[in-house]
Amino acid sequence: MCRAIRRVQPARGRKVAPRPAADDGSTLPVVSRPFRHRIRVRYSECDLQGVVFNANYLTYLDDAMTELFRTALDGGYRAMVEAGVDMVVAESSLRYLAPARFDDEIEIEATVTRLGTTGMTTAMRIMRGGAVLTEAELRHVFVRAGEGGKAPIPDAVRAALEPYEAG
Repeated sequence: MCRAIRRVQPARGRKVAPRPAADDGSTLPVVSRPFRHRIRVRYSECDLQGVVFNANYLTYLDDAMTELFRTALDGGYRAMVEAGVDMVVAESSLRYLAPARFDDEIEIEATVTRLGTTGMTTAMRIMRGGAVLTEAELRHVFVRAGEGGKAPIPDAVRAALEPYEAG
């Protein structure tokens, strides 16, 4: 069944993404929201001090970005690459506020703060029980898969990420 896609007006100044119309023809607004991904800290990710080794926080952020694409984009990150576009990290910034430890269940929250022509910026937080452990920002640049060189963000990718964009 083919479903219509309509853009609806934002409610109370919040960003609204296009969504398929319901079977009755109405369209429900979807407000921007952060993407959330949960993981449990493994023993091998900790250092001799018993806390997560600093470089592993970037791995957690990368895992969350992969899951964001898997959730948002039909076919996930792999489908984007197979369509000829990849993305690379151009810049990362992390601020450590408190340590994560072995067996902690942590949540990584991602909010797209900028969708440019060839790049995107994502604000991220790593949390445990609502307490922020790490604040981070990643800037990705879209490139031609296998060739390099900047590429525009594909329309399908942009549309898939808009629900996670800060309003």
